[in-house]
Amino acid sequence: MTLETLNIGKANLEIFSATVMELAEKDRDILVVTSDSRGSGKLIPYGEKFPEQIVEVGIAEQNLVGVAAGLASAGKNVFAVSPACFLTTRALEQIKNDVAYSNQPVTLVGISAGVSYGALGTTHFSIHDVAVLRAINNIQIVVPADNFEAREAVLAASKTSIPIFLKFGKKNMPDLPRMEEKFEIGKASVICKGIEVAFIACGETVAPAYEAARMLESKGISAEVISMHTIHPLDKNTITELAKRCKAIVTVEEHSVSGGLGEACASLLMQERIFVPFKIVGFPDEDIIAGSQTEMFNYYGISGEGLAETAMKLL
Repeated sequence: MTLETLNIGKANLEIFSATVMELAEKDRDILVVTSDSRGSGKLIPYGEKFPEQIVEVGIAEQNLVGVAAGLASAGKNVFAVSPACFLTTRALEQIKNDVAYSNQPVTLVGISAGVSYGALGTTHFSIHDVAVLRAINNIQIVVPADNFEAREAVLAASKTSIPIFLKFGKKNMPDLPRMEEKFEIGKASVICKGIEVAFIACGETVAPAYEAARMLESKGISAEVISMHTIHPLDKNTITELAKRCKAIVTVEEHSVSGGLGEACASLLMQERIFVPFKIVGFPDEDIIAGSQTEMFNYYGISGEGLAETAMKLL
């Protein structure tokens, strides 16, 4: 089964907005707060249907997070929605103090994340968000791979009692196969099993990792693909188990190679004294080119062909 044979679903962001509408129909305490982002967040239908359950603060991300924290402290179930590149930079102090430190169960929703805004250049890239949020105590970080994980992540976020950051891109995503139709925050999802090399990926990079696994299979190389949708708390057991039984590990993320999923995995394995050929694939520590997400993924090796080549070099 290749990417070409998989059903192409909607953008994870569209699944987010549809799921929040379902929740709002049943619960008047569901509130969405936006920073002039209801259009890009696919929330115009939501605002039309639930005008009393949406708050618009304008282009003011710091206010967005402060207002969301205040509403959460009053018992509301709040989704704060803004482009990830602005939410996790302009409002970082408010995320740290008003949400995480104050333990307000706000769901922070970073939309058009990663390099979804690729043609707009580095001002609009969000390839730092996981790194900065990993350094803040008391916040979960979830990066869904496909429509199934997107819906389940939103449902889980609506029930959580601690802060959570959800990261969504704009691309229509294939419905990935998985060993179990099950989602749990903090527990990785196995897309396909293998014994020689393991791809540990998150978000929209899981699909090219799966494509790489299929390419390697045609060459007689058995590859496992893991959707590590939760980066904090990290599924340590799955990572250490993979490192003990596979000959190599490749981590893949739509993020800087500094401070993200790859470094989290590397740190864990080093501290556990588990040594295995290991490669982090993401955006390098240099000036990043601008282009479409597909062009950028291909350029930096976040593609089926590029990841298969990386894996073979490690092996």
